[in-house]
Amino acid sequence: MPASPPPSRPRIPGSGLAKGLAVTLRTMTRKTVTAQYPDVQPELPPRSRGVIALFEENCTVCMLCARECPDWCIYIDSHKETVPATTPGGRERSRNVLDRFAIDFSLCMYCGICIEVCPFDALFWSPEFEYAETDILELTHERDKLREWMWTVPEPPALDPGAEEPKEIAAARKTAEKLEAQRAQEAQQNQKEAEGEE
Repeated sequence: MPASPPPSRPRIPGSGLAKGLAVTLRTMTRKTVTAQYPDVQPELPPRSRGVIALFEENCTVCMLCARECPDWCIYIDSHKETVPATTPGGRERSRNVLDRFAIDFSLCMYCGICIEVCPFDALFWSPEFEYAETDILELTHERDKLREWMWTVPEPPALDPGAEEPKEIAAARKTAEKLEAQRAQEAQQNQKEAEGEE
């Protein structure tokens, strides 16, 4: 035998309106949490993703960022320059020189792949987020603008005190200690030679 539906209470006309007004009155008595954005800047997390900044000096025009970008929104132009030999009898070398580095932020999906694949640390996340334009064509920012954002990049977080020392720092310290020992040994030899001449 099918179960009969529970009896429904008779609806009072206007009860929905009264409930809605009650919610409105409760909300009106609470303190507002509206951020007055243009006047008060938001407090962003320390490593928030805003825009991509470029540190030109580290860019070797390897094109890894442009190749790995899933949106193809990075445009790079370069030319080759010949560098004269540094030693006599040495050969000239050629190197890439950056002519244009632009990112089209109307296409960018802020995935960060370009930053991760850059082997020379030329790209960084900047917390800047105020770069809206009235024309979509102006969202392609050239290297000058990307360079300006570089100075807003925060310092990287400090290393964990319990972590082991990075290999690069250990190797650099070892090399510096060797050079210092070598210089001290040369200084002792020079001092002995100077004493022997007297």
